[in-house]
Amino acid sequence: MTAPARLGPSRAETALTWLYAPGDRPEVVAKALRSGADVVVVDLEDAVAPDHKEYARAATADLLADPEPGGPAAGPRPAPAVHVRVNALDGPLVAADLAALAGLPGLHGLRLPKVASPADVTAVVARLRTLTGGQGHVPALYALLESALGVENAFAIAAADPAVRGLALGEADLRADLGISGEEALVWPRVRAVVAARAAGLAPPAQSVYPDVRDLDGLDASCRRGRALGMVGRAAIHPRQLPVIVRAFLPSQREVDAARETVAAADAAPGALALPDGRFVDPAVVAGARRVLALASRAEAYG
Repeated sequence: MTAPARLGPSRAETALTWLYAPGDRPEVVAKALRSGADVVVVDLEDAVAPDHKEYARAATADLLADPEPGGPAAGPRPAPAVHVRVNALDGPLVAADLAALAGLPGLHGLRLPKVASPADVTAVVARLRTLTGGQGHVPALYALLESALGVENAFAIAAADPAVRGLALGEADLRADLGISGEEALVWPRVRAVVAARAAGLAPPAQSVYPDVRDLDGLDASCRRGRALGMVGRAAIHPRQLPVIVRAFLPSQREVDAARETVAAADAAPGALALPDGRFVDPAVVAGARRVLALASRAEAYG
C-alpha cells in the first residue's frame, strides 16, 4: 500500500503541546485555550462521565460554531488549534458526536480513539462527507492506536485516507491490552508508530499523556526518551506540564549549531561529503538537519 496524497498543511503538524480538557467543563476548556498549548483537545470520551456526555457534546458544538474558539490570539503566537476526541468508534455515541461536529468552522481536527483498522478511518470519513452533503471540509484526523491490532495495522491506518494527519498511541489502554508496564515495554510500539507515520508521509507522532501531573522530573525524562525514539511533542492533562514538554523537545544550542554546519556544508557542496569532525553528510542527514532548524525556529514563539 502506498501513502495517499495529503491535504494542505495542518496547523498541528509542528505542534509540541496538545492539552486535553473535558468537554463537560467549559470553564476548563476556556482556560486551556489561554494556556499557550499548540493544540487544545476537547475530550468527549474518557474525561466525561456517561451522564454528562450529551451536555459535553452540546457545549463543544456551541464552542466550535465560532471560527475562532476562545477569541483571537492575544500575543505573538497563533491561537491554538482545537481538536475533539470523540467517543469510541464502535460505540453508540460516536454517531451523535460526528453529527454535532461536522462542518463546524472552529473544528480543526478529530482524534479517533481505539482505531484498529483502516476501515475504522474510512467509515468516519464517509460519515463526515455524508453529514456535510459531500461539500464540507473533512477535518484533520488523528488515529489513536490503543490495542495490539491497532499497532500492527499502524501503516495501513496512517495511509487509509488523505484526511489522516497523524498517529498517536493511547498508552494506558495499550498497556492494559498487552499486559505490560514501565517505559521500556513501550519502546517497540512507539517506534512502530514513528516508522508508520514516516512511511505514510505524516508528521512524527506526539507522545501520550504522562499521568502524574506533579512528577515533572519524570515527565522530562520520559519526554527525552520519546524524543530519542523519533517522537515530537506530547499530550498533556495539566498546563503545568506544557513548559517541561517544550523544553524537552526543542533542540539544544549544540544540536542547532551542528545542524547549521551540516546544512551550510551541503549547500556549499551538494552530494555526500565528510565534515571536519568526521561526520558523514548525505541527503538524509541534511534533511534531518533541516528539520532540527525548522523546530529551532519556533523557540522564540515559546519564550
